[in-house]
Amino acid sequence: MMIRHSVRTYKSSENLEIKDQLAWKIAEVATDLVAVEPQVIEMISNRIVDNASVAVASLMRGPIISARSQALAHPHSTSGNGSTIFGLPSTDLFAPQWAAWANSVAVRELDFHDTFLAEDYSHPGDNIPSILAVAQHLGKSGMDLVRGIATGYEIQINLVRAISLHKHKIDHVAHLGPSIAAGLGTLLGLPPQQIFHAIGQALHTTTATRQSRKGVISTWKSHAPAFAGKMAIEAVDRAIRGQTSPTPIYEGEDGVIAWLLGGTEARYTVPLPRTLEPKRAILDSYTKEHSAEYQAQALIDLARRIGEKYPIAKISDQVQKVVIFTSDHTHFVIGSGSNDPQKYDPETSRETLDHSVPYIFTVALQDGVWHHERSYLPERARRGDTVSLWQKVTTEEDPYWTKRYHSTDPDQLAFGGRVEITLLSGERIVEEIEVADAHPRGARPFGKQQYIQKFMTLSEGIITHQEAERFIASAYRVSEMQPAELKDLNVTARPGLIESASYPKGIF
Repeated sequence: MMIRHSVRTYKSSENLEIKDQLAWKIAEVATDLVAVEPQVIEMISNRIVDNASVAVASLMRGPIISARSQALAHPHSTSGNGSTIFGLPSTDLFAPQWAAWANSVAVRELDFHDTFLAEDYSHPGDNIPSILAVAQHLGKSGMDLVRGIATGYEIQINLVRAISLHKHKIDHVAHLGPSIAAGLGTLLGLPPQQIFHAIGQALHTTTATRQSRKGVISTWKSHAPAFAGKMAIEAVDRAIRGQTSPTPIYEGEDGVIAWLLGGTEARYTVPLPRTLEPKRAILDSYTKEHSAEYQAQALIDLARRIGEKYPIAKISDQVQKVVIFTSDHTHFVIGSGSNDPQKYDPETSRETLDHSVPYIFTVALQDGVWHHERSYLPERARRGDTVSLWQKVTTEEDPYWTKRYHSTDPDQLAFGGRVEITLLSGERIVEEIEVADAHPRGARPFGKQQYIQKFMTLSEGIITHQEAERFIASAYRVSEMQPAELKDLNVTARPGLIESASYPKGIF
């Protein structure tokens, strides 16, 4: 059973001991080298494949080209072997923090990898690029990498269970900096004192507002987790060199809880594994079948079913209104409760459409499919009949779905909603869905074969079939890998593709 740690603000005069601080408790989890269970190892392999699939599909998109061009300016240092970058040959090696930067942007760009939702939001697969880059650079084994990733998932997911950042308009990557720092601590076998200070620095440097996910959403959305990873790597480097952190970072009188979160009266209860308790949090996370914000996944599946069952619902001229009753998070973040007019604007950015459930539901309803590129094309968003129907779609918070969204009972946890479509004839179409089809409790849960198929589909035409098969074989033997083999967890693009990119110029 996990230990539930009570966390609050302390006055400076109370002199909270280091070993009673949350950052130290996290560091203790990171230093516990409990055996990694076989099902966790397999899921880590699944998520390595999942990350690579969406990264490869993004290789020629603008933000990835930009991030890669920055990384190309930073060859590896003399202190290690260097790290690989998605798309480039595995013989091309770069500084680990910059390789992590480029790879993290590629993983995040399409909003298409794994997720965990509770008090806050997260994409725990964002831990992997940074931990892998450092493992490659410092010659760690595959099992070292597995342990580090298991810790990263454990810490991020349990912080997300307990501490809401979005309620206070703090971006969710503030949980990612500490989790990557902890994962790196496990990977490198660091003592708790160093991990403690790395966590403090990582958190201190990665807190930012949620304006990055408000209004017209910019390309920074895909860079935000990469920035957290880069900062975490640098924080660990400084901690190893003996540098300390703001303390107590969470509980201090001028700390994160007091001024960025719930304030001096707030209380949080953070669950963390006991000593020798297996790190299994990754098994509670879930990936995406569709390239869209996770809270839209189930609604995409429901829209497709409604369109097939009731073709009239696709025709704007036949529809009076569409109301999606859903959770508070879905309504206020990607629904009409956000009060963002951009969520109804056919001229807005792809990143904004990705966070507009009215748009996503409309296109999935009309097309019967969801595609990571075609569904977001400007000409698709501007189509007259789509715009007309889209403007009729609103969301409302329903206490029933909010309660299920926040349930701690895995059998009650739900991220769906109820859709009521009122036709001009007065007829009402009412359908609901609890979880996405790909969810572990869904109609078609993702397993190893689905992860492999997702990779093969998204990488088609970008890498060779031989390269795809090689990578898959490598990913599913990660725990057996020797240090020199970790470069095999890279994916090289087909000849000429990367070279065709026009790289922007900057300072570096």
